[in-house]
Amino acid sequence: MAGVRAEQRERTRQVLVERSRELFATRGYADVGLAEIVTTAGVTKGALYHHFPDGKTSLFAAVLGRVQDEVGDAVAAAAGAEPDDWSALLAGCRAFLVSSTAAGVSRIMLVDGPAVLGWARWRELDDAASGRHLLEALEGLVRDGVITARPEPLARLLSGAMNEAALWLADRDGDGADPDLLDQTWTELATLLTGLRR
Repeated sequence: MAGVRAEQRERTRQVLVERSRELFATRGYADVGLAEIVTTAGVTKGALYHHFPDGKTSLFAAVLGRVQDEVGDAVAAAAGAEPDDWSALLAGCRAFLVSSTAAGVSRIMLVDGPAVLGWARWRELDDAASGRHLLEALEGLVRDGVITARPEPLARLLSGAMNEAALWLADRDGDGADPDLLDQTWTELATLLTGLRR
């Protein structure tokens, strides 16, 4: 019986995260109320507070964590499919631009994330997801002599540039980035990255 209850609790938590993600993605954190979240998820406010003691803020943090993990997974998968470290860096950076500008992602990850959780907490989540992959890739390239740079400052600079580009590219209506503009932005970023090579 305890196993069944644990499964039900986990199912309730997942439904809350999924339904609130849809709402946050389409309308933004500020325009979504708790009553709408619980109605959409088909649960009580008590169930929401059981899983997310701080209410909407902690629920949003769970949604943001999931979104950032998905972006980080996309970066890792793209990089992992490449034959060498340089190609992996390029593929990972492109995957970041594509996945972070996908419908609903940029609003949650780049607009509401820092505003709701604060810069420091948002940065921790970003570092644990795609930021970690970027730093590891740069460390490997420096170690192998492909580029000469200090990995951590360079990772911060590139991360900032890519986050800004993703914000610029993002369609505020939630439909994702314009493919032509995304390609143009990628061309410029690839040129910038290529300039780092020895």
